Amino acid sequence: MRVLVTGADGFIGSHLTEELVKKGYDTKAFVCYNSFNNWGWVDYLDKEVRSQIDIFPGDIRDPNGVKEAMKGVDQVFHLAALIAIPFSYYSPDSYVDTNIKGTLNVLQAARELGINRVLVTSTSEVYGTAKYVPIDEKHPFQGQSPYSATKIGADRLAESFYRSFNLPVTIVRPFNTYGPRQSARAVIPTIITQLLSGYKTIKLGSLTPTRDFTYVKDTVNGFIEISRSSDTVGEEINIASQTEISIGELAREIIDQINPKASIVCEEQRLRPEKSEVNRLYGSNEKIKTLTAWKPRYSLREGLNQTIEFFTSNLDKYKCDIYNI
Repeated sequence: MRVLVTGADGFIGSHLTEELVKKGYDTKAFVCYNSFNNWGWVDYLDKEVRSQIDIFPGDIRDPNGVKEAMKGVDQVFHLAALIAIPFSYYSPDSYVDTNIKGTLNVLQAARELGINRVLVTSTSEVYGTAKYVPIDEKHPFQGQSPYSATKIGADRLAESFYRSFNLPVTIVRPFNTYGPRQSARAVIPTIITQLLSGYKTIKLGSLTPTRDFTYVKDTVNGFIEISRSSDTVGEEINIASQTEISIGELAREIIDQINPKASIVCEEQRLRPEKSEVNRLYGSNEKIKTLTAWKPRYSLREGLNQTIEFFTSNLDKYKCDIYNI
């Protein structure tokens, strides 16, 4: 089985690429081209794993490079995207180009090349603030940020290629994934890096929203299990822990593990616009458990322990003294 992972240089993509190699897949990694030959987190994988990866530097916005990367591939895991919500307020055009046009490039190439399976990565942000919980795949969509709006658009393009051209697409919708290698723009690395840097006051945005956190190894296992099941073709599938915790409670949990004397302050620049803030995300994982053999293996405490251990050893790779948007 020859597979391509777009966005392999990123957080989830690097973990997925690593796991596919370990499971014996012939793996190609589509990474964002740059003149430094920087392959993102792929550079930091174990040398034995990295030596088995076929690296393809390119730009997901370019249909020619995307099609070239997909030649000879059986399955595509499409993860390449811009994901930071605050940055989407400033640069929405780049999100349309990357998230919508980039997904269209993958779908067009898959159709022309006869790819056997395409997994398009969505996000729980497409649901917006929960209208009911747990949020299942029938929940309505609401674009509460330019980021979520472009992911809704990409999802609907994927659906249209399944319905119009019978392309074997699955829309994979992870809830809030966390773990080693995550960007400091995300809340858990934000808290951990500040604490490990000796900050006594931790700067955060709103503390009341709730999130459904899934450890990255569980998310990656979800992708692989979905790709192995023919019952998932044409479906939209959540990957969720089916639990929720508020940002304030989460912060206190991490603080208790690292420095119980630290306090929390809400910083104005970290707050989302009121109508844009997603106040509650609590996902249903019933569908994925029905259609595949997947089940979450890591509790939040176990996942946080491993995440803290990673950041303790890799703090020099992060700029915790600035607000990462």
